[in-house]
Amino acid sequence: MVKDVRDRAEAAMKKAVDAMTREFASVRTGRASTALLQGITVECYGAVSPLQQVATVATPETRLITIQPWDQSLVPAIEKAILKSDLGITPSSDGRAIRITIPPLTEERRKELVRVVRRMAEEGRVAIRNVRRDANDKLKALEKQKKITEDDLKKGVETVQKLTDKSIKEIDTALANKEKEILEF
Repeated sequence: MVKDVRDRAEAAMKKAVDAMTREFASVRTGRASTALLQGITVECYGAVSPLQQVATVATPETRLITIQPWDQSLVPAIEKAILKSDLGITPSSDGRAIRITIPPLTEERRKELVRVVRRMAEEGRVAIRNVRRDANDKLKALEKQKKITEDDLKKGVETVQKLTDKSIKEIDTALANKEKEILEF
C-alpha cells in the first residue's frame, strides 16, 4: 500500500515537472526554438489544425525559424495564425515558405522574462508540494485505518519527501538553465 501511494506521488510529481518544462519551452528567448510555435493552430480545409500537422517547422540558424507548409495554399493562413498569436513576431514569406527572424531581446524584456519563468517554477514547486501533502495524508489515513504500521508511515513519509526534494531540484535545475538562456546575448 505504501508503494502504491509512493508510485502515484512519483507519477504526479513527474507530470508537474514535465508541465513546467513545457511551459518553459514556450517562453521566448533570444534564440529560435520550434517550441515557440507549439500552441499555434491554423485554419485549413474547414478545420483547425496544429501548425506542426500542416507544415515542417525547423530552426536552421539560432535566430531563424522556417516553416515549410505541405500545401503552398496554406501560407497565408499560417502567416495569419502567427500574427494572431501573442508572440510578438512577424513572419515573412516568399509564397512557398515562411521565415521568422527572432529579434534580440532588450535587457528590460530579459528581466521581465526571468520573472515570468521564476513564477512558473514556483507554480511547479507548489504543485509538487501539493502532491506531497496529498500522499502524506493518504499514508496517515492508511495508518489510522490500521492498514499500515507506524514504521511504514514514517518510511513512506521519508520516501515521499525524497521524491519531493528530487523533483524540486529538477525544477531548480531547469529554472537555472532557462534563466541562463534568457540572459544570454
